[in-house]
Amino acid sequence: MFKWLRGLRALPDIPDAHWQATLARYPFLAERPTAEIARLRTLAAEFLRDKEFHGARGFAITDEVALAIAAQAVLPVLQLKGGLDWYDDFVGVVVHPSEVVARRKTTDEAGVVHEYDEVVAGEAMDRGPVMLSWQDVLASSVTQADGYNVVIHEFAHKIDMRAGDADGCPPLPPGFAGKRSAREARAAWLAVLQPAYEGFREQTIVAERFGGDVPWLDDYGAESISEFFAVACEAYFVNRPRFQAEFPPLKALFDAFFEPGPGGD
Repeated sequence: MFKWLRGLRALPDIPDAHWQATLARYPFLAERPTAEIARLRTLAAEFLRDKEFHGARGFAITDEVALAIAAQAVLPVLQLKGGLDWYDDFVGVVVHPSEVVARRKTTDEAGVVHEYDEVVAGEAMDRGPVMLSWQDVLASSVTQADGYNVVIHEFAHKIDMRAGDADGCPPLPPGFAGKRSAREARAAWLAVLQPAYEGFREQTIVAERFGGDVPWLDDYGAESISEFFAVACEAYFVNRPRFQAEFPPLKALFDAFFEPGPGGD
């Protein structure tokens, strides 16, 4: 709604020194082709113009904080048609100094309600704000080898939610995977994602219970297919070579969605 208003507001200037410092801190950004880095800078400026940052628990939002989050948040939509329209369901970005303890409530199959505390580094709310731990945002500068990135994780959830509930399948463009209908495209997507998730979940369980090989990706991805999608997106965007080696069919699927141009990445 009111997307035309964006054009009435000038883009904020990103000083070159600040931009270069951000690229240096997060190498996976600097590794993109030159033309993509320029596009990334423009999208980051648009993100800074359109979103509102709020510090929690006394945390101060500085230019460094806002730019670091913006530059990573726009990476998944860098080549998606519509760009930042994928994030138009919210305005606020809430930044905590460190992880947050969130109170959860679930109902099991017997109808019994269970309440528990969960430590979270970030959270994306449907049609609501995104919460991030600055401690974990900073950690993304040194966890590229592990495929970890809390900003990309939460914004992958936002992309997933564009189709309704987070279920691991974002809205797919017409003709995706050569399919004629949205139903067929979704089936083609899940035909790749579902077995990758099930294999990862099995590997995680074997590692935890029987001392098997620990999977490369964050084991939080075994919680659900939507979490697996977000965790896989982290790795896809920050460590392509390892992701290709671990999940070749999934790498091709993500290429077709996130980078629909000739040849993908």
